[in-house]
Amino acid sequence: MHPPGRPEKSRADELLGAGVPTLVVQGGNDPFGKPAEFPEGTYELVEVPFGDHGFAVPKRAGITESETLRVITEAVRDWVRGLRE
Repeated sequence: MHPPGRPEKSRADELLGAGVPTLVVQGGNDPFGKPAEFPEGTYELVEVPFGDHGFAVPKRAGITESETLRVITEAVRDWVRGLRE
């Protein structure tokens, strides 16, 4: 969404102007933009709890790497299936 620590350099217009169905899978602790920073739009947003920019989560987060991968793969699977409807 923006360079780390530079929210004034938002790339929201690119996201909002995509003109095609868009899925955003975003780490909940991503320094490039936390899910709450995303503007309302016609895209679907899925948060990877505690995930950073590469979806890594700290051990203290209480979510395993397998659970993180499940969140991502299920979200993408469901979103792609929804495109066929």
